[in-house]
Amino acid sequence: MAKESVDVCIIGSGAGGAPLALELGRAGFKVVVLEKGAWYQQTDFVHDEIMNSRRNFFMPLPWDEPHLWRTEGQPYQRTNEAWTANCVGGGTVHMSGFFYRLKPVDFRMKTELGAPAGSNVVDWPITYKDLAPYYDKAEAELGVSGNAVPHPFLEPRKGNYPLPPLAEHPVAGEIDKAAKALGWHAIPTARGIVSQPYRGRDPCVYCSLCGSYGCEHGAKSSTAASLIPAAIATGKVELRPKCMAKEITVDEEGLAKSVIYLDADGVEQEQPARVIVASCTAVESARLLLNSKSSRFPNGLGNDNGQVGKNLLFSSFGQSKATFSVKKRGEELPWLHANLPFVNRSLQDFYVLPDERFGFRKGGTLGFMWSHPNPIFAAVGIARKGEKGVFGKELKDKLRTYRDSRILEFEIYGEFLSNDSTYVGVDGNVKDKFGLPVAAISIKRHPLDFKMTQFLVERGEEVLQAMKPDRVDRVGTAGETTILQGGTCRFGKDPATSVLDPDCRSHAVKNLYVVDGSFMPTSGGVPLTLTIAANSFRVAERLVASLKKGG
Repeated sequence: MAKESVDVCIIGSGAGGAPLALELGRAGFKVVVLEKGAWYQQTDFVHDEIMNSRRNFFMPLPWDEPHLWRTEGQPYQRTNEAWTANCVGGGTVHMSGFFYRLKPVDFRMKTELGAPAGSNVVDWPITYKDLAPYYDKAEAELGVSGNAVPHPFLEPRKGNYPLPPLAEHPVAGEIDKAAKALGWHAIPTARGIVSQPYRGRDPCVYCSLCGSYGCEHGAKSSTAASLIPAAIATGKVELRPKCMAKEITVDEEGLAKSVIYLDADGVEQEQPARVIVASCTAVESARLLLNSKSSRFPNGLGNDNGQVGKNLLFSSFGQSKATFSVKKRGEELPWLHANLPFVNRSLQDFYVLPDERFGFRKGGTLGFMWSHPNPIFAAVGIARKGEKGVFGKELKDKLRTYRDSRILEFEIYGEFLSNDSTYVGVDGNVKDKFGLPVAAISIKRHPLDFKMTQFLVERGEEVLQAMKPDRVDRVGTAGETTILQGGTCRFGKDPATSVLDPDCRSHAVKNLYVVDGSFMPTSGGVPLTLTIAANSFRVAERLVASLKKGG
């Protein structure tokens, strides 16, 4: 059944969709936001590891809604990799809230550092200067706590963060000393968590369960806690949860006409709109466009040049952990007894290397944190170690040692080099519970990704070793963080090589926009969430102006 037409229909309510909804509502335009997932309230967020991390509270089950995943030369496997939270607010609800900006070099990587052989790296069609005012806006609207201190890769800023930094565990000072002795700069990590009352939201209570959990106090700066309530308060934005978009239709002129979706009761509905915006994550927006076939677009909506789904990006990942025994070292290291959950320290000294002596130029960020306190996750990890696993008394002894330990770790957010063999397609032979062809992800990692990640892991281990832990264990140097997604609908000035124009509007469909991470030509060396939100505020300003002119 076709509903009354609105000015804009947005598919997705996360870091991309919510800023656009807010700004359009403020400008007086009628907006409908279709969200696939549930609209959780703060009372729904409880510290239950099984519910949050091992059921489908956030992520769909792979037998209901699989993604297909293959590395080069291998067959597809069903997985829930590359899903983010399916709920109002998307991945911003269960994020840890590490908020970094990209650097000016990220926008001109090909020009300044070159495109490594085997990659297809390109420059962005905008510069850091173009996006900087919208970073300011995103930090203020979402609520970001931090302290921007001088360091070699500090991005240009007008001022400090909107909120003062969160209280830090004293181990942060130990990291500062270790990094300084090595000639490096440990810097405070900005967080999408409010450190004091902010715009009607309560401040952080330091519960230690940010990542993988929703915030029961509204302190985490998810779009569900910040932008969505403000958008609804305009009176112009209607949010429809549990609505699964199936297809974007087009009219006889090839313009986007409506969104066909299944409502909360499983009934098919049609929402017409002057403008349609996809913001479902880079993987899922590509899937939606590729599944939206018509006589005008037989290969998928806006896919005349075959670029929809191409140039998929994640974040290169590496990790190591340092273990300190509280019983043995507590008197020597009194900071082990402190209970504050936040380390909030990063290293960006190796964001770009000055030359090719290590075989690469573009690096990334090391973020330090205490190991996540989820007990089941820890126990399963310990039990799986070794060729045969750990059982019985040996497992109990290791769990007792774990409970006596403080584990300091770091994670790498590294450049993920785009290439022609890493992309999203759809597979009509495998369908989800809605009867739709699922996203089929093909991945080929560039060799420099691994070289870079290993280098950064080794530098992080130098910091950990300088703190004299009982031991340091390397977790890995060849991973990827699939909840951090970009590419698939690159923006650019040339319609032959990009899907979107510099305003994130489809080259082929003039009233279709994509505002999740799909637009990004490169991944940068930081998590993408803040950049996605900032870009959405930028696009919103241009779309509002266009709609006011009758566009």
